[in-house]
Amino acid sequence: MPAESPATPASRPSRNFIQQIIDADRAKNPNVVVHTRFPPEPNGYLHIGHAKSICLNFGLAKEYNGKFNLRFDDTNPAKEEQEYVDSIIDDVRWLGGDWEDRLFFASDYFDQLYEWAVKLIKDGKAYVCDLTAEEMREHRGTLTEPGKDSPYRTREVEENLDLLERMKAGEFPDGSRTLRAKIDMASPNLNLRDPVMYRVKHAHHHRTGDKWCIYPSYDYTHGQSDSIEGVTYSICTLEFENHRPLYDWFIQQLDIHTPRQIEFARMNLSYAVMSKRKLLQLVQEGHVAGWDDPRMLTIRGLRRRGYTPAAMRAFCDRIGVAKFNSTIDMAWLEDAIREDLNERAMRRMAVMQPLRVVLTNIQPGESMEMEIPNHPQKLEEGKRKVPMGREIFIEQDDFMEDAPKKFFRLKPGGAVRLRGAGIAICDEVVKDPQGNVVELKCSFNPDTTALVDGKKVKGTIHWVDAESAIDCEVRLYDHLFAVESPDVAPEGGTFLDNLNPHSLETTIAKLEPCLADASSGESFQFERVGYFVVDSVDSKPGQPIFNRTVTLRDTWGKQQQK
Repeated sequence: MPAESPATPASRPSRNFIQQIIDADRAKNPNVVVHTRFPPEPNGYLHIGHAKSICLNFGLAKEYNGKFNLRFDDTNPAKEEQEYVDSIIDDVRWLGGDWEDRLFFASDYFDQLYEWAVKLIKDGKAYVCDLTAEEMREHRGTLTEPGKDSPYRTREVEENLDLLERMKAGEFPDGSRTLRAKIDMASPNLNLRDPVMYRVKHAHHHRTGDKWCIYPSYDYTHGQSDSIEGVTYSICTLEFENHRPLYDWFIQQLDIHTPRQIEFARMNLSYAVMSKRKLLQLVQEGHVAGWDDPRMLTIRGLRRRGYTPAAMRAFCDRIGVAKFNSTIDMAWLEDAIREDLNERAMRRMAVMQPLRVVLTNIQPGESMEMEIPNHPQKLEEGKRKVPMGREIFIEQDDFMEDAPKKFFRLKPGGAVRLRGAGIAICDEVVKDPQGNVVELKCSFNPDTTALVDGKKVKGTIHWVDAESAIDCEVRLYDHLFAVESPDVAPEGGTFLDNLNPHSLETTIAKLEPCLADASSGESFQFERVGYFVVDSVDSKPGQPIFNRTVTLRDTWGKQQQK
């Protein structure tokens, strides 16, 4: 489906449908407490889709002066690690989520969940089943055909209780038996066809150790965990809509506190995959440098790329909360970080592809200091002193030998304004034996308002002093995938065939000398180039490495495309 383009604030509804539901509930009962939760499984790092859920759940609790829990759904020890727990806690806190003293784990409730399983057996609502996974699939039926009862569905209560206790004691091998809810094998909702509650799995758990060798399913754990914690609104993504009757069934049979489950559309972004399985594959197969690779749309990767919590929250707010799945254009995310960094990032000059310029009327060895604002829209941020001598560097793209009429940069005989310094007039073009331009000789006028041939100089370009400039590694990141819908693989291929071979390009750039002291995580606008952040992993004191967060809008590039 086509990606949505950014919309104006006026075009967005003022209250999303979840807020409207809560407003209606509170109108009927003003004492309703809005208590939400974010329940990630610790089997990977959080991605931008999780950011939307965090912002939504915490935002609702904050708006209504309610409560917000962070709870880990740690019911599958084979795929879960403490590393993921730690990273999730850090990312949620970084994004602004505040769970106060309500950090929970589903494993906190294993004893209670087991007691409730025993109750359901005693009430004739659960049974131990010996069918294999394959046999269970065969018995389940299809969307158009009812399922078949398990031959073990009629086991007596005492036998079921005995078998469950022996499962818990570790008597049976993995996959040999399950505990299933006894609901309706003919239900049109496949989730109600006697779903699995417990599986035998001899696996070490990162919190409970080897205490358990049976583990509850997500469908059995989710609602009861919400109930135990007093959650009033269980906000889930749309794929759980068909699971809601099962969510409600367990709670009704156990006669416990009933949260209200509401589903919203999950986030899909152009040029991105959102499957945690695929993200893990990218990491494990070395297609990226790790979960924090700045090309990854994990929260950790976006942080390393220079995205800010404010930009992430603004993005989540702008895309809103919908009932139907759609794909959001990556431009929404990039616009959010541009707007945020435009306000907060100090300006500096950096040349990515240097072309040497000799200012012929400045004497060899002569050096000046130019005072240039740190932020042109925020004069209170002050100015910095930038050295300038006889030789400077400009971008190769800022010179064109055979320039079109509307090219307002440097050309033979043409003039351009050097940011914060003066005007350079190109007098001579120096080429190597192969005909490549290697140097420009220009005359320099420090009067930035001077006329050239009776006309104002229209163009302004950035530059750095050749003698004092520092050489610095700069990583130019682009979309990880080359197509808008990377999940749509070419015939016979996989999503990996859609990887962008140019998603990372590295250059050694010439930077203002003051950038040598830039701190890890500090962001700057490199004037006319883009927004960059000091890499938090590979940078060293006095040797920063810069990651491009996002480009500036390229007006000239758009004109060329037209």
